[in-house]
Amino acid sequence: MKIRMILTAGAVAFVLSPAMLPGAAWSAETKKKNDVDTYRLLNLFGDVFERVRSDYVEQPTDEEMIEAAITGMLAALDPHSAYLNAKNFREMQVNTKGEFGGLGIQVTMENGFVKVISPIDDTPAFRAGVKPADIITHLDGESVQGLTLNQAVERMRGKIGSDIKLTIVREGSKPFDVTMTRAVIKITSVRSKAEDNVAYIRITSFNEQTEKGLKTQMAELHKKLGKEIQGLVLDLRNNPGGLLDQAVAVADAFLDKGEIVSTRSRKAEDTQRFNARPGDIASGLPMVVLINGGSASASEIVAGALQDHKRAVILGTKSFGKGSVQTIMPLPGHGAMRLTTARYYTPSGHSIQAKGIEPDIVVQQARIENIDQPKGRREADFRNALENPEGAEGDKPQGHPAVPPADKAVPKKPDQGVKQDKQPADQKPGDAAKAADAKPAELQDYQLIRAVDLLRGLALFPGRMATTTN
Repeated sequence: MKIRMILTAGAVAFVLSPAMLPGAAWSAETKKKNDVDTYRLLNLFGDVFERVRSDYVEQPTDEEMIEAAITGMLAALDPHSAYLNAKNFREMQVNTKGEFGGLGIQVTMENGFVKVISPIDDTPAFRAGVKPADIITHLDGESVQGLTLNQAVERMRGKIGSDIKLTIVREGSKPFDVTMTRAVIKITSVRSKAEDNVAYIRITSFNEQTEKGLKTQMAELHKKLGKEIQGLVLDLRNNPGGLLDQAVAVADAFLDKGEIVSTRSRKAEDTQRFNARPGDIASGLPMVVLINGGSASASEIVAGALQDHKRAVILGTKSFGKGSVQTIMPLPGHGAMRLTTARYYTPSGHSIQAKGIEPDIVVQQARIENIDQPKGRREADFRNALENPEGAEGDKPQGHPAVPPADKAVPKKPDQGVKQDKQPADQKPGDAAKAADAKPAELQDYQLIRAVDLLRGLALFPGRMATTTN
């Protein structure tokens, strides 16, 4: 027995000894070679750094050069990794708390230009008519090419009350200029209203106040509508995303169980899975989630989770397609770095990176207006027509939802803090005059109208829509 134990121990030692493993010598040699290459490249960086310090036409500071090198290194990885100096890091921390100064526009870089992900509701950019997928080519007449994303964003920010001119290229139109006045951007992350007996909740971004705001607004809608509530519209259109934990919390609020999202890093052991806990603040009501090309990142996590679990019908157009996770890593005394550290996957295991969430029902945004129909003859107009025993023609049977007339929509608030430098290329002479006589703004939200109609239809046939998670 003792001999067997020793032999066994010896065998284990033989198997586990790194020096005895096949290819171990090759691995050690490769590692050594990689280290040598790394040190050689670092020496190259040091040589260039010293040459710039000594020979450049103007004397740069060491801090400027180091920050520029770090900025270039991170910007070369992907559009979302970046270096944040101390000032930008402080601003980012303020942004996630829900208040900051600027234009109210979420952007990324594409082919050297600034591309709009989405404007934020009730901000100078929103009121100026900036749209998702707009390309910003110039700031105050200067090209954005050659700037990093952070540099471009910093130029768009500035003193409250000051103006900035943006040159915008929009698909199907010629470039046009828009001048906006910088303002303090206060984000009300969650808003709600009642569309007759349908609850409507809009989430504009995912910041630290989102989960609390959602629960508060939902409770108020339940109190206001009571047992008459027929369904819920969750509006995530033009929502550029935000904090991952808030996206998980919002999806969790409507799910009783199941996976919400998983994040997968380079190392398999770093994979994280986020699961729903029991409890649905909407009490199983039928749901429609609105998305469009401005719905990105955290809003796609919510839409994807509710879609995969068949908790909601997704309506609108395909989302933005940002399926990566960024981690903010503070650098003591030098700001922070935002680094892409993982991809996220929907509960069904699909990545939406560069693909987006496909809606269950595709509905393009469209204009709606009433058309006057000539009055024709009806049964009641015929001589000696039989009378309806239930009453006059105007009486309606009870219990059927009626679509509100178009003229009950609420007009849009007048623009504030926006100056139009010149007429957009796609606007024809006389359009401005016609716009003044146009139908109220709410009428133009065709997607919302379709969502409300869908929920009203489902209310006529209870039990036809799945409300439980898989």
